[in-house]
Amino acid sequence: MGKRMFRSPVVRAGLACAAVVSMLALYWFQPWKLVTDTYVDEAVPRVATTSVTPTSVSASPAPAASAATPAANEILTAGEFVTHEHRTTGSAEIHRLADGRHQLVIRDLDTSNGPDLRVWLTDQPVIRGTAGWRVFDDGEWVELAKLKGNKGNQVYELPASVDPGDFRSVSIWCKRFAVSFGAADLTSA
Repeated sequence: MGKRMFRSPVVRAGLACAAVVSMLALYWFQPWKLVTDTYVDEAVPRVATTSVTPTSVSASPAPAASAATPAANEILTAGEFVTHEHRTTGSAEIHRLADGRHQLVIRDLDTSNGPDLRVWLTDQPVIRGTAGWRVFDDGEWVELAKLKGNKGNQVYELPASVDPGDFRSVSIWCKRFAVSFGAADLTSA
């Protein structure tokens, strides 16, 4: 009986369909990513301290630095990640480098791995809880890159056309399911 059942074209077509559906589901959900991690430890740009000591004051005034190009790297905005769809911790900072470029620095990120994770700058506020999971694609956003890893320190270049002052948050965005894993409000440092 068992051998005869597998000879039936209907059973063979059903098994083939079940195999295709299973493969598509594995590709779409990528469940193994829930138990695997990708660690990144990129060099974070150094930032000058703003403290002034009595020995550093000179008799003649130094020329004023341009507002567009600082004399040293500086942090413009910073914030701590909050959890959305998946537990997420760490911090995010927008740096203006001495050469005028801008970078997003993510420190000590710890989130779940997932399919199709991206790093987004957005103009939306961070809302805690499930109400904040899907707000980031409602307004203006820019995708910086695919997330390099779900754990560790990482640095992303902002395109020259992006004004960091136009954005108030960063999201670890799952593009496949249109949901935020976690996000950080960026406030003046």
